Amino acid sequence: MTTSIIQQITKTALLGIFAVSLPLQAQIQTIDSIAAVVDDGIIMESELEQRIDTIKRQSQGMRLPPDDILQDQVLERLIIENLQLQMAERSGMRISDEQLNQTIINIAKQNGLTLREFKKALEKDGVSYAQAREQIRRERIISEVQRYRVGSKINISEQDVDNFLNSVRGKSATAEEYRLGHILIQVPSQASRAQLKRAQNKAEDIVKKLRNGADFQQMAISQSEGRNALKGGDLGWRKEAELPTLFADIVPDLKKGQVSNPIRSASGYHIIKISDKRGGDTQMVRQTKARHILIQENEIRNSQQAKKLINDLYKKLKNGADFDELAKEYSDDPGSKLSGGDLGWVNQGDMVPAFEQTMNATKKGQISEPFKSRFGWHVLQVTDYRQKDVGEEIQRNQARQLLYSRRFEEELPIWLRQIRADAYVEVK
Repeated sequence: MTTSIIQQITKTALLGIFAVSLPLQAQIQTIDSIAAVVDDGIIMESELEQRIDTIKRQSQGMRLPPDDILQDQVLERLIIENLQLQMAERSGMRISDEQLNQTIINIAKQNGLTLREFKKALEKDGVSYAQAREQIRRERIISEVQRYRVGSKINISEQDVDNFLNSVRGKSATAEEYRLGHILIQVPSQASRAQLKRAQNKAEDIVKKLRNGADFQQMAISQSEGRNALKGGDLGWRKEAELPTLFADIVPDLKKGQVSNPIRSASGYHIIKISDKRGGDTQMVRQTKARHILIQENEIRNSQQAKKLINDLYKKLKNGADFDELAKEYSDDPGSKLSGGDLGWVNQGDMVPAFEQTMNATKKGQISEPFKSRFGWHVLQVTDYRQKDVGEEIQRNQARQLLYSRRFEEELPIWLRQIRADAYVEVK
């Protein structure tokens, strides 16, 4: 890795919100005094010094301001953080261990690491796993405060979305994207008719094999002479405006999974496959209509009792009991309980993995065996399937999210300046 793991998980490399503790020998101080009083909280000199030391260790040769200016900048950052953490404390805002664990797992995945590798990388950077957990918890809490205090005041109207989608920037941001696979059969610059014919025949034979089920990536690795051959011919995601001129008229007409006919160019014969599509105003997705009963552990029901109850309900359902009635009586899902467990139409990817895997493996009309997700024990029934075009809905949601993010970035610094101006702060 070119940067430390701590740098990768902080939002800003230098003035990030994480305070990494120093080795034990550096923590030994004869006197620890107060650096600043912030409303009902305090910032200690040791905290300030630790943050400055962290920034210097992570700067990796970057030019930093003079020490007195750096100290003022870091102290101001700590004051703003302290104010937000006090807000969280007053409102009872907490990050559960389960939420924290999932966040850490996601950070590890984003860095291409397992949890064990992530812990080793932290140790290499001189940070214990316990320290990192608390640092990440702190960031999550501050993010939640900002989302609640700033994000809840941002309103994106349907007219805002329409205006954005009709703008040049909006059309570009929400345009359809294609994941392309590419195979090239090269020909010499001064190829003879016989050479061209052999290359064409080879390309046509490859297309035939691909359409009969041959693996595109393996075929690209073994047959392609293109630059991305060893990557299985993967050209990545491209918007229509980013497509090579040679492919621009062909790619938009191909369906997902479809392989093109050989395309002639000066360099040879090209074969294109649409591995995937996303965005745009047309996007067909498979939806499943399902209902479920959820049984959770609680104050009067332990894990074994929850499992026994879901198994008892499953037996009743298999013996002909009414799903609707059992869901209304027993389910712990407040969102679907009153409607007999009905979840409505569910898109692929909407549910947690354990639920989605079971739902996809259950045929229409069938009731699944009891299974467990992070929410508790379930039984589910699939009642119907359909294909639906959700392209416009996804496009509008994407536009709304882009507008929200832009507005949030504009409003956040204004709010931070306001809470700083309203606070009682005494720098010692």
